[in-house]
Amino acid sequence: MNNIPNIVKETSLGLQRLTIPEALFQRREVQCMGEIDRETVCGLILQLRYLEQEDGKAPITMYINSPGGSVPDGLALYDVMKSISCPVRTVCVGTAASMGAVLFLSGQERYILPHSQVMIHDPLTGNVGGSALKIAQVSRELMKVREVMAEIIAQHTGKTPAEILERTATDTYFTAQEAVDFGLADKIIYEI
Repeated sequence: MNNIPNIVKETSLGLQRLTIPEALFQRREVQCMGEIDRETVCGLILQLRYLEQEDGKAPITMYINSPGGSVPDGLALYDVMKSISCPVRTVCVGTAASMGAVLFLSGQERYILPHSQVMIHDPLTGNVGGSALKIAQVSRELMKVREVMAEIIAQHTGKTPAEILERTATDTYFTAQEAVDFGLADKIIYEI
């Protein structure tokens, strides 16, 4: 993000220098790019809440290009997207994978560019070590998260949780058209 140019806009206060993300934010557009982690999610939550405060009815557009990341952090953003009064539209530009896919499919309107893709799968965990009891506990928690994620995906696609669990047993990739057909996206768009 170091190569983002500044733009200059003339306002009633004179010339104003903005980065392109700042200018897009003024148009109620936010960017969810890269890994879903605490820092990314905190920034997006602040932006969504601010835009809701500015106008509680105007739509917000969230552009998503993410390989996924932290499920707890992603679920925090998901909850905020669902709790604010503004409709949040999502646009997949590139890849929405794993937690990025869950955030994408949770938009009130879900658009995907023609060469974008969506990938869903079971939640992952890092290296698990330790005693058998610790491994069993981690496994139980992971299965709970798996059920929660399947419920969310099912709710937004019109599929049953069992259908989702079957599709997420392995990494399942969807082209733009396949994502629309499966209920992960509403429409392929050719202009943004």
